Amino acid sequence: MIQTPYLLFLGDAPDMLACKVAIGIRDWRPDHAVGQLRLPECRADLGLTDMTLQDGLAAGAKTLVIGVANRGGVISPAWRTLLLEALAAGYDIASGLHNLLRDDAELVAAAVHHGRMLHDVRVPTVAYPIANGIPRKGKRVLTVGTDCSVGKMYTALAMDAEMKARGLKSSFRATGQTGILITGDGVPLDAVVADFMAGAVEWLTPDNDDDHWDHIEGQGSLFHVSYSGVTLALVHGGQPDALILAHEPTRTHMRGLPHYHLPTLEALRDTALPLARVANPDCKVVGVSVNTQHLSDDEFEAYLAEVETRMGLPAVDPYRQGAARLVDALLAV
Repeated sequence: MIQTPYLLFLGDAPDMLACKVAIGIRDWRPDHAVGQLRLPECRADLGLTDMTLQDGLAAGAKTLVIGVANRGGVISPAWRTLLLEALAAGYDIASGLHNLLRDDAELVAAAVHHGRMLHDVRVPTVAYPIANGIPRKGKRVLTVGTDCSVGKMYTALAMDAEMKARGLKSSFRATGQTGILITGDGVPLDAVVADFMAGAVEWLTPDNDDDHWDHIEGQGSLFHVSYSGVTLALVHGGQPDALILAHEPTRTHMRGLPHYHLPTLEALRDTALPLARVANPDCKVVGVSVNTQHLSDDEFEAYLAEVETRMGLPAVDPYRQGAARLVDALLAV
């Protein structure tokens, strides 16, 4: 078990998008986040109290969570001294990076010496099956995005929270390190061997009551050449009954790929839906989730109205407005 509460380590993050793990914990498990710890080069700020390691301990923190999701998921050499100091001070360390804590001999030795725990969230712990494509009972919704880090997880969490608030049967199914740290379980899908990814999603979303909805955390994008494989595994393994399109309208290029432009929402719809219908012929696109954090109040309302008219679907920012209209669209499926 990962001990809570957490001190969120932002390292030398170049921007807020690099801190999506920490941001997710701040927003969805605020009681777990006592503060943030930043290196001098850090350009991100979660608005939490800046703390030293000693400040965090005094506030009750038990685990230092690496809240950065950098390209390639590596432990930066710039972090090493602080991570070793954290273990010596009495912290456990949790990480969702591909570069595993347990593979770092110096960190392992320090953890053993000080009697601390290293938690690698991005390590599969189940022998997942190969997908069989057999239809399953219950209902499933998947968020698919025009890019990475556009709000797919937030949308799924918001819809799950709205359904639970209405007394409906609902589960959030985490498929990435942030979702797992928020909910406590799930599948670290991008660390699963490729042949078993779709099967892992089938395992994660098993048969359920006919009126139960699984909200599957989306990953990557079908249009992102670096991460499209994990997205397709979710599309096929999830057998979604409904798709929610997710978009961030101020992006000038794909995340980490400056030579690639974002697709239109129409292109996303027309690509994702035929692929989803391979596994579930009845799948429908039911709504659009727009991350409008960089738009003013007037701008975001105008943009959502334009998208809704153009796409013929409810278009909302679930963080700003709540997910009620998206849930209404699901219940109409």
